[in-house]
Amino acid sequence: MAETVQQEMERLLTEAFSPTRLDVINDSATHHGHAGDDGSGESHFTVVIEAPAFADKSRLERQRMVNRALGDIPGERVHALAIQASAPTP
Repeated sequence: MAETVQQEMERLLTEAFSPTRLDVINDSATHHGHAGDDGSGESHFTVVIEAPAFADKSRLERQRMVNRALGDIPGERVHALAIQASAPTP
């Protein structure tokens, strides 16, 4: 069985960052009929990720790291991706 986009994102982010928290939330249903809704049910996502790799990184650097780890998913296979990336608090 092929992975869903959500499952693929979870796998890629887990492999790249070994996060202490990871939530990949499919927001597509709330955007049904809006621009970017391709009817697949996998067009809009929110990623909430906490990982030590984000320590001492700016918000922009953290977002770039997440986008890099996801490869062609943002912009190519997913229309919208909201990213909340942080480092664990000590």
